[in-house]
Amino acid sequence: MRLRTILWSGVAAVLLVLVAGAGWVLSLPPASEAFIAPAIDRQEADATVAALRPRKQQRPLVAIIGINDATETTDYLMPYGILRRTDVADVMMLATEPGPVTLFPVLKVEPDATVAEFDARHPQGADYVIVPAMSRDDDPAVLEWIRRQSAKGAIVIGICAGAKVVGASGLLDGKQATTHWYSVGELRDRHPSIRYVADRRFVVDQGVATTTGITASMPMMLSLIEAIAGRQKAAAVAHELGLTSWDARHASGAFKFTRPFALTAISNTLAFWDREQLGLELTPGMDEVSLALVADAWSRTYRSRAVTISATTEAVTSRNGMRILPDQVIANWPSEARIAGFDDQPPAVALDQALRNIADRYGTDTTDFVAMQLEYPKQSAAQ
Repeated sequence: MRLRTILWSGVAAVLLVLVAGAGWVLSLPPASEAFIAPAIDRQEADATVAALRPRKQQRPLVAIIGINDATETTDYLMPYGILRRTDVADVMMLATEPGPVTLFPVLKVEPDATVAEFDARHPQGADYVIVPAMSRDDDPAVLEWIRRQSAKGAIVIGICAGAKVVGASGLLDGKQATTHWYSVGELRDRHPSIRYVADRRFVVDQGVATTTGITASMPMMLSLIEAIAGRQKAAAVAHELGLTSWDARHASGAFKFTRPFALTAISNTLAFWDREQLGLELTPGMDEVSLALVADAWSRTYRSRAVTISATTEAVTSRNGMRILPDQVIANWPSEARIAGFDDQPPAVALDQALRNIADRYGTDTTDFVAMQLEYPKQSAAQ
């Protein structure tokens, strides 16, 4: 009897929230309009690449910083995977404290070093510091470290909502910037001197770069490769990733709260009795960029969560040397609850396929919902 009372009390609370929020949901636009990304002229594109050129040494040093709890999955892993495959820079994944980095919404990895160990090995500092989104925008160790790196001449790159971390450090004051569509208002409210730039997937201003949503780290890293090693090298890597272009064009107006987005979030959240854990097997040599994109997409449906599985507790080493720790040690995960293999596909193609598979399993509304969170242009999502 008591259990029934608790359950009905919970249902009543949910209904009250839904009634209170009904007016807000109905006030949202019925769907995102069709927006066309404005073209980027050659002069602006060349200036962006020039602003990213390394300042100090012939072979640049790139440091990707994260906090040990809840650093954003794709922001942290994609820059590493993309840059490491090019062999045009030395790339290190860092954490503020010893131990693994637990990523959000999925995956756990072993970093290469702590920030203290990095400083001891490289007192001259990094050429580039990449700052992912984190569960805390004001972590003192992170803010102090990126300020010191900037003072030593590093170009600081805030990926997605990592712009809020860079903003909290003071490095964006008075500069042009962008961020994930969901965080634009918060960034501008907290830092009024920042000049937000719409319709650009990434912006570079006076030694600091910022990007829009999660998937923008692909064109951002390709532009960085172009700045370091030339356009031909960037084109070769883009082909490996499954991309034909990597300029900064973006239709910012297409990414916003809509009625379908809100309703999908509510309905998928309420379907808690039908939530799934989907197994994603870790295999040696797997592509960490595809892994990040696919695992991230499936974990943002509000209907499922990707769980990495392996036959042993040992970390599995990816294509480019990342050590990934399994969530569960199991050899017989049911086939109907496994995420299909993707290692024979370029990362962008793997993401498109994951979105199609999500549509087949949960419907196109959920696919749109995931693509909006990833700030992934619809014309690329192949729904």
